[in-house]
Amino acid sequence: MANTNFSVLNRKQQLEKLQTEIFDLLIIGGGITGAGIALEAASRGLTTCLIEKNDFASGTSNKSTKLIHGGLRYLKQFEIGLVHESGSERAILNKLAPHLVVPEKMLLPLIEGGSYGKTLTSIGLMVYDFLADVNEDDKRKMLDKNKTLKKEPLLNEAVVLGSGFYTEYRTDDARLTIEILKKASEYGATVVNYCEMTSFNYTDSKIENVECIDHHSKQRLIIKAAHYVSATGPWVDVIRKKDVSINNKRLHLTKGVHVVFPYEKLPIKQAIYFDVADGRMVFAIPRGKTTYVGTTDTNYSGNLDHVVATKNDAAYLLKAINKTFPTVGLTMEDIQSNWAGLRPLIHEDSKDPSELSRKDEIFISDSGLISIAGGKLTGYRKMAHRVVETVLKTIPKKDKEHIKESSTETIALVTPSLNSNKEVASYIKSLEKQLSDFGITNDFYASYLCGTFGKNTDIILDKANTISFGTPKERLIRAELWYCVHYEMANTLADFFVRRTSSLYFNIKSIHKYLDVVLMDFKEYLDWDADRVNAEKTQMQQLLYDATHYYENEF
Repeated sequence: MANTNFSVLNRKQQLEKLQTEIFDLLIIGGGITGAGIALEAASRGLTTCLIEKNDFASGTSNKSTKLIHGGLRYLKQFEIGLVHESGSERAILNKLAPHLVVPEKMLLPLIEGGSYGKTLTSIGLMVYDFLADVNEDDKRKMLDKNKTLKKEPLLNEAVVLGSGFYTEYRTDDARLTIEILKKASEYGATVVNYCEMTSFNYTDSKIENVECIDHHSKQRLIIKAAHYVSATGPWVDVIRKKDVSINNKRLHLTKGVHVVFPYEKLPIKQAIYFDVADGRMVFAIPRGKTTYVGTTDTNYSGNLDHVVATKNDAAYLLKAINKTFPTVGLTMEDIQSNWAGLRPLIHEDSKDPSELSRKDEIFISDSGLISIAGGKLTGYRKMAHRVVETVLKTIPKKDKEHIKESSTETIALVTPSLNSNKEVASYIKSLEKQLSDFGITNDFYASYLCGTFGKNTDIILDKANTISFGTPKERLIRAELWYCVHYEMANTLADFFVRRTSSLYFNIKSIHKYLDVVLMDFKEYLDWDADRVNAEKTQMQQLLYDATHYYENEF
């Protein structure tokens, strides 16, 4: 049964609990890192709350390349430990949520004058397989030129020498974050979005409590806990400045942009990881009716709350695509949508953005604030474990007798669970039959529903069957919204169209088609007045503009 506590309809009770309970741990930040810490802490017996100033996964955790990958490129930087940890974690995550963390065959073309030679690539992929503990079916193969071009005919025949063929794992980063938070809530964590920490209050130079504002009601809150963690990604230094604990250790922000094409414009047969002229590597990944490409990697010092793609970003990716796949001839007009996000890396003097380590680091201030910075999507579970262990070190032995050992390695992330890739494939087949009976024969819709909601798709289909009017697709969209409001704390149009369903990136036409009907249902569920309706429309229009336009400069 889905978790009914994780609903915007229970927001009043959740806000009351934040003010009346003294928690063991308060987490600031509702991205993948904060979500992982919440699940780790709550499942081990710590009373836990988490607040997020916007929606969950609205920052970096919705703007990645959407891969749970082993970090092949980190071998070039000799970050052996990071590769080993990343490789091990992706196998664990595939077991915990096989519908969300899906094996993706990856082709690494070898080209004349490229970054990877045949011998070093073969050795590198072999070491990668060993470090990542890759199973037999997923181990790398080295392909000659003919086999490479058979795998991907769009590659440039004139320069391709062969390829490496190996396995990564694809995910939906925002969905993964939401599911982890839902699971943390099942373990008793109090989790609230649109609740911003505005300041710390101190007693004897130690944090006594935090002041917050609920952005919907404008209510001011005081939340008290024994321990405070900032898992705010690009905003870590902003929070440290509020705590007056910024020092020589600081963040180095870089921007990554991805562009999305209709699949017929870039019809690659499987994911490809390819060379760019400046020595970087770029991914091209098919997803449903689209292919997305990224990422850029440039220093960033602009507005943290409004990160956009520029014309230079798009031109860089278009040049890389057209050189690698010379027959496609893509232009700016072919781009369907884009997303731009920030990577919060640890600053290192004299290093280019692409050379900076993806390792995480924990900062502890004199006031007691614990900040976690750096890291990558794949390593969220290990990062969470390190943070909670840091918290536990400060607790007297007698006060932590009830604390359990970490068990997140075995906690299925979605209830009810799918337990293997084979079960996922079987469930998709059953959904195809049900959707056909419902009147929907779209080749990708069953995969979309399974990859988004897992077996909770059954709840959505049951709801859709109770809606008596509208086309089959409209009834299904309304059922998805109903589920997201009642079980996934969707507060806004953007929550639904961006973080819960990824429509803004991968099915942007559906927003234009179903925006009004979704808006009317939201209005009914959450009793929006005319001002709120207009505000929601304005915000959605801005997001649609940002996703389909390219700015001259950053903000």
